[in-house]
Amino acid sequence: MKRANDQVGFLIMVLIWLMSLLPLYGAPLKVGLVKDYARLNDRSFNQLTYQGLVQAEKELGIRGTAVVAKKDSDYLFNMQRYARGGYDLVIGVGVFMTEAIKDAAVQFPGTKFLLIDVPVEGFPNISSAIFASQEISFLAGALSALVDRDQSIQLPIRHNGILSIVGGLKIHSVDIYMAGFFQGARYINPDIEVLYGYTGVLGNPVVGKQLALSQHSKGSDIIYQLAGDTGLGVIEASKEANFLSVSSNSDQDSLVLDHVLTSTNKLFNVAVFSTIEETLRDNFPAGLVLYNLENGGLDISRLHKKVPQYISYRLGQIKEDIIDGNIRVGMEIPVWAKHQNQ
Repeated sequence: MKRANDQVGFLIMVLIWLMSLLPLYGAPLKVGLVKDYARLNDRSFNQLTYQGLVQAEKELGIRGTAVVAKKDSDYLFNMQRYARGGYDLVIGVGVFMTEAIKDAAVQFPGTKFLLIDVPVEGFPNISSAIFASQEISFLAGALSALVDRDQSIQLPIRHNGILSIVGGLKIHSVDIYMAGFFQGARYINPDIEVLYGYTGVLGNPVVGKQLALSQHSKGSDIIYQLAGDTGLGVIEASKEANFLSVSSNSDQDSLVLDHVLTSTNKLFNVAVFSTIEETLRDNFPAGLVLYNLENGGLDISRLHKKVPQYISYRLGQIKEDIIDGNIRVGMEIPVWAKHQNQ
């Protein structure tokens, strides 16, 4: 009798476990991704976002589709279309989709929305994935200053204490990136000079290239690009004019061999996959969700092959100090940087 009871108890436990998996293996979750004008394969944040959706299709069995907007008014239109079509989760990326996703969330309270890289609170059906990008940029700034300082490193730089940044649009998310780079560079070299400017456009590598070449002519041999696919022009310029670039938002090391020092990555794919997975588990993360160095939402790609091992080790120490709170990285561009660029 006891054995029979044990078997019944075991079967009940198995049944409970199987029922817990129903959200993952029931009717496929429908997820729609609304993109801006940039290509899905832009080798930047758009591509990373799409990769997260594709990964969820393969590993979680969801049904995902993506649409690229042709104009600003398409943002809300496409979100409404997904919501009316019975999609469970609709994803938008970047500051320009903020108002559209808020409007759609109010119009369709039964649909869940994910807004990436913009802080939005107060909506029960909006999850806002934000990134401590100042942390990863601090590492990039420290790396650049360490490489600039070591005269023995055989790379195409003048070791003159001048770095620079090519920003895209002058928006808060770009300035947060910049803030970390300034602080990381000064953490290593208190006297370093960091030039910076904004292209002011999206999807125009020619403009990115022009600004990079201008900064290079002023002495900068390590240029951090924060301009999305406009920043691909910075990578191209680094090969043409023989200097180093630091890329962002995806691993661009393979685009121009020997001219990319490293890449800093906000892992939008992690945010997309994680949000879809939690939604499947009926645990939609409404409100702000922070991705940082500690929880794996940020990373830095492999370093240039000529970077000495001691620098790699030093970066590892700095990363741990940031995670442990021994180094606190601010989100505002330092006053000294603004004065330096007047």
